Amino acid sequence: MVRKKHKVRQALPKKEEIDTFFDRKSCEEIPIIKKIVLKPAGYPLRAIGEANPPIIISDNPELFEVYAREQWSGYIVSEGSFLFDQFLYPDFAFQVIKLQVKKNYTTGKISVDTRIVLENRIEPIKLEYPKVYFKDIVGNQEGKDKCRVIMKYLKEPERFAKWVPKNILFYGPPGTGKTMMARALACETEVPILLTKATELIGLHVGDGARRIHQLYSVAKENTPSIIFIDELDAIALDRRFQSIRGDVSEVVSALLSELDGLNSVFGVITICATNAPSLLDPAVRNRFEEEIKFNLPTFEERLQILKHYSEESPIKITADLSQLAKETNDFSGRELKDKLIKGAIHLAILRDKPIIDSDLFKEVLHRIQQDKLKTQKNKIMYG
Repeated sequence: MVRKKHKVRQALPKKEEIDTFFDRKSCEEIPIIKKIVLKPAGYPLRAIGEANPPIIISDNPELFEVYAREQWSGYIVSEGSFLFDQFLYPDFAFQVIKLQVKKNYTTGKISVDTRIVLENRIEPIKLEYPKVYFKDIVGNQEGKDKCRVIMKYLKEPERFAKWVPKNILFYGPPGTGKTMMARALACETEVPILLTKATELIGLHVGDGARRIHQLYSVAKENTPSIIFIDELDAIALDRRFQSIRGDVSEVVSALLSELDGLNSVFGVITICATNAPSLLDPAVRNRFEEEIKFNLPTFEERLQILKHYSEESPIKITADLSQLAKETNDFSGRELKDKLIKGAIHLAILRDKPIIDSDLFKEVLHRIQQDKLKTQKNKIMYG
């Protein structure tokens, strides 16, 4: 793509198309594009570890056309070409996915008469109806008890009058069942749940995040009774002592606080947020939660129950001593027991064509997991 400030304006990805046009036609004879459809392609560069590329949308199609023509009038493009928006640093890219040109040409020139359409592909907020029950959750009795209070509220809100359970904070180590508990609550009460991560609420421009928050609650209110579950809350609600809040994050937090305060409240909407680090939350946010529920790592009995449950679902027979295995996994979460230990043993048995999974195989997998944990701990000490 040759930029607008250069003398030549063209964006032809295929050399044969360039040759065809410039061998037989002058620049003035290149056909004008009647309509062009663009899709956001993202920035050309992104640092490793950053969040997903931002989503670009336009609330005013006519305004976007004026904006686009001002930049790209005179450009020669074909399907697959990239156009760079030089007002969004560092030059946000749009890709041509469809164009209409006379005589079935696949290449043409953008003019003041070209209709330019932005394809909006923002993911809609989806309602989920999970199939997870409290009986599937091992341990976390305190969380279950609180969820049963919420169940009664969702089924009989009039009994609670103004004393409704609205904002709940789940906290605890990763993999201890916070998301699973929220899904089970929705399943048991037969209400929809809206699941999102806090990082998904941050937009490209100031205003995008607040709009996303209000959209989230708007969908919930239209489908009341319902549950909103926001995971990784600390990603946006980090205490100001630990970071300077950027404008885009700050407006997300402000919008969330207004919803948690119930400024536009509707009976039947429950907000559950989750975090692995409650001590890092900003006091203004944490104060909005009427109750905090801690999710602990499973006890010996709970680990044994988890191992037995998932062992029964194994495609390969497990003959290992699960009681001994439960003793050796004192610092494991439920997710680690399932996804790292049992799944790891199943994969290793398949790799070695073993008909059973015995204690020796589990010991080998357990040793690998523990070594990985030690490496992680050393890296944390080394790099903070």
